[in-house]
Formats: sequence, structure tokens, C-alpha cells
Amino acid sequence: MKKQIFYILTSTLLTFNAYADDKDGIAAIVNGKQIKVEDIKTVYNLHPKTKEKVSFEEFYNNVLDFLIESEVIYQAAQDEKISDTPEYTIKLSEAKKELARQIYLKKKAQVAINDKAVKKLYEDYKETFHGEKEVKAKHILVDSETKAKEVIAKLNDAGQFDKLAKEYSKEPADLGYFTKEMMVPEFANAAFSMKKGQFSKTPVKTQFGYHVILVEDIREAKPEDFEKIEPQLRAVLTKKVMSDIMNDLYNKAKIIKYDISGNQL
Repeated sequence: MKKQIFYILTSTLLTFNAYADDKDGIAAIVNGKQIKVEDIKTVYNLHPKTKEKVSFEEFYNNVLDFLIESEVIYQAAQDEKISDTPEYTIKLSEAKKELARQIYLKKKAQVAINDKAVKKLYEDYKETFHGEKEVKAKHILVDSETKAKEVIAKLNDAGQFDKLAKEYSKEPADLGYFTKEMMVPEFANAAFSMKKGQFSKTPVKTQFGYHVILVEDIREAKPEDFEKIEPQLRAVLTKKVMSDIMNDLYNKAKIIKYDISGNQL
């Protein structure tokens, strides 16, 4: 069987370029049942996010074995008349309802979630943004106050910081930019009391150990660039639109509820 599948895959891939644009191009034959290239194209076209990341040829190569395995299992299920069982009937009904719900919501959401709406949300975000002070810092984290003092004694200027961090620190030195709320209080109070270019002259004790801190920069936080947070904006907008659709449908529906005893609520 494996040799047969390998033969089908090999012959299909060899003729892929010739058949890729032919609606009758065959991707595989499983016990006489054809899987067509056009069928795979249909699946590919239904997933725009996948299309953005991979070419059709790469998608084809990745899913072909999966589709073959799925067809093998489906044929076995048909042989055992699974589609005639009560369980199948119930789950098919639920699957149809869920599919209808998904398609309906997607269709409605696509109207509201557009580039103009996302840009409007970004402008609202910028208008309501309140800048906070941010510090960019490095630290050298050690287990004892004695060792921290040893580091400080060797730290005649900031230029030695990276070298000493490699020698002493239990963690990577670079912390990037952060606001005061992002750090534990002892560390934050020390870092935000220092000036740009300064390093701590005494060890800073926290629950993680003893820190020697170097402040590299201080700035006011600014709104993120649109390109960086566009995915988050779309996610926020999607959540809001879905909620609005549901609330609208619910409020317009005529609903009568009953308790477990059959009494109307």
C-alpha cells in the first residue's frame, strides 16, 4: 500500500506543473476515487491567511498525504455505513448548524471589519493614549549582596557593564524599555530614580536576588505604529463587531424562557 501511495505521489508531483491549471488534473487516486488538483485549490482559496504565507505548490505538497489519509478513512466509514447511525445523524445536524452560524457571522463581520474601521480604531487609540515614562535598562543579577558589591567596585564606567554581565549575571543583561508598573517595586523605584547613563552605586535587592542596574535611556512612551498593532486592532474590532451582532439579534428575537419545571420565566 505504501509503495502504491508513493507511486501515486511521485507521478502526481512529476505532472504537477502540467496539471495545476487544468480543472481535470488528478492529484491522487484512492481505491478508484479521484482527488483533483482543483479540489485542493478550492480549499487553498478558502483560507486567505494561508495563501499569504505559503504558495499553492507548498500547500499542495503539505496537504496531499493528509487528503489521501482522510479519503482512506472516509471510504472505510462508508463501507461500515457510519452515515446511517443515529450518532452520525445527530452530529451532522449540529455540524450544519455550526457551519451556518460561522458563515453568517463571517459574512456580517466582513462588512464592518474593513481598513477604514481599523484605521478609525487606531486614531481613537492615539487620541486617548496617555504617555508614561519608560526606562531602558540593563542589569547584572547575582545571588548575594557581597557579589553585587564586587561588581559595583569593578564598574568604573558604563562601558564595562556588558563584560561584567557576561561574567557575573544569572540572566541576560538587556531588559529593553519598560514602564514602572512592569517591574517589581524595589527594582522599579531604583531604576526610575536614576538618570540616563547612571548605574546603581548600591545593590538593589528583590525577590530574584541582587541587581546592579544601568539606565541607558529615558523617554515618554508613544503610541505604537499602526503596522505593529494592526493585528491587535483587528482582533479588538472583531470581538466588538461579533458582540454587537449577537446583541442585536438577541434583542430583536422573540424569546420565551422556562425553568426546569416548565414554568415560564
